[in-house]
Amino acid sequence: MPKNTLHTPLDEATVRSLHVGDVVTLTGHVFGMRDKTLIHMFDKHHEPPVNLEGYPVLHTAPSLKKVGSRWKKIIIGTTTSTRMNRFTAPLLQKYGVRAIIGKSGLYQDSLDAMSRFGGCYLAIVGGAAALETTQIEEIEDMYWPELHPEAIYKFRVKDLGPLVVAMDSHGRSLYDEIRAEVQKNLPHVYQQLGIGETSLPG
Repeated sequence: MPKNTLHTPLDEATVRSLHVGDVVTLTGHVFGMRDKTLIHMFDKHHEPPVNLEGYPVLHTAPSLKKVGSRWKKIIIGTTTSTRMNRFTAPLLQKYGVRAIIGKSGLYQDSLDAMSRFGGCYLAIVGGAAALETTQIEEIEDMYWPELHPEAIYKFRVKDLGPLVVAMDSHGRSLYDEIRAEVQKNLPHVYQQLGIGETSLPG
């Protein structure tokens, strides 16, 4: 399982060198956003006030406090990505985003977009928000503060991870592969348990 220490922004060649199962840590800048942010961008047609090209997007709605003119972190976790699936292709195509960081994965159309535009999905460890918060060194900026806690956040990160490449630019999805393996093994599991597949509740 290759381990990669990457610095943002990422270029297409770097992202295309990653494969499902690789482990990544990120240092540099990552942009945080969530449902309301993406609706504001794509459904309400507001151009983001910051250049996203080459950067990873973290699906998050952080808990912050304002101290003077700065925003300080309380806890920064990661939310489920599937709700935001429809925004993946335009993020990659229009704004040059290179990676999505989140939980639960994305659907086939997002995987297709990653193959086409050179992107990947980096799965973060669920339930590890405390660790994730320590790896985010500072909130350098917040854009569209009226949307907080679903604004755009510019995070400075150091060794953010471990992140697993769960969907790559070569058409592979760890979620699909695990699902297929489970389905393949189910008959044997049923046999070992003495359970007939037809007797299971549908």
